[in-house]
Amino acid sequence: MEQIHITGLGVDTLIGVYDWERKRQTRLKLNLVLSVDLSDAMASDKVNDTIDYAAVAAHCQSFAGDSRFELLEAFGSALMTSLLDTFSVAEVALTVEKPGILPDAEMVAVSMARAAN
Repeated sequence: MEQIHITGLGVDTLIGVYDWERKRQTRLKLNLVLSVDLSDAMASDKVNDTIDYAAVAAHCQSFAGDSRFELLEAFGSALMTSLLDTFSVAEVALTVEKPGILPDAEMVAVSMARAAN
């Protein structure tokens, strides 16, 4: 099983538990690892035999724009489910970073993974 990595993908979403967080969108950073069989693409050199990276990125950005979660954990779980339902991947590993949320930390992040059924 091979992996596709998309690192530092910026997405804007309404997320947070405090009233001030619910007034405007927040920029999150996503780090994705998609586990997928890339043997056909490695042999053919054809884009149709792999996962369309741009489509994955656009899917994440659209999903985030439409989301209204309070917790990074809930956002990440729902995004992983959506990716598994939309793309032919065996597993998604995801880190969601929320920069600047704590005064003495650069960022807070949660990491999770989910396999296809």
